[in-house]
Amino acid sequence: MGTLITFKRPDGKEASGYLANAASGRAPGVVVIQEWWGLSEQIKGLTDRLALAGFDALAPDLYNGTVVPYHDTDAANKEMSSLDFMDATTQTVRGAVNYLSRNGAKVGLTGFCLGGAVTVIGACKIPELSAAVVFYGIPPEQAAKPADVQVPMQGHFANRDDWCTPQVVDAFEAGLKAAGKQAEFFRYEADHAFVNEQRAAVHDREAAELAWSRSMQFFGKHLS
Repeated sequence: MGTLITFKRPDGKEASGYLANAASGRAPGVVVIQEWWGLSEQIKGLTDRLALAGFDALAPDLYNGTVVPYHDTDAANKEMSSLDFMDATTQTVRGAVNYLSRNGAKVGLTGFCLGGAVTVIGACKIPELSAAVVFYGIPPEQAAKPADVQVPMQGHFANRDDWCTPQVVDAFEAGLKAAGKQAEFFRYEADHAFVNEQRAAVHDREAAELAWSRSMQFFGKHLS
């Protein structure tokens, strides 16, 4: 459904990504951030699904063409560890946001796992954003503090998550509330990466569909 494109970062460098446009013109935009596996077919599928829901959606390729097979967690961890999160967020992701907002559209940001952490950083560092939806990823506090979040935020987290743990989620949510931020967090009796239908061991269809419907309502409210 979508197509691979290139777009400019604020520093003038080129980045690439997967773009899927809504059927109607002048649609609001959503930037989609990959898991630690890279710009997989599953992430492209979610980007297509956003387009079908009425959003122009763009998934930037933060690994520059590398996609790690699901079984190779060591390689995925190596790719994630070598990623400059600040450069990826303030340059590549911000460039994607600017690409979708060029006709005056409001733009939201969402991401999964690694992309969830990038989404939180983006909610603090990308001034052109209007909303953020986070899936099971929160960055270290030195990268993004709850008090620095600048846009309405919705979060979706798994109670059986040993990476983005319930304790981390609770602390971040408490920080958002203490700072008076507009945020709502949802928890699911599921495992990390429960939205990824290509990973049968962790996919939870009921939780994934509930989280998706909540996300669409949230973006519909804040991007219209």
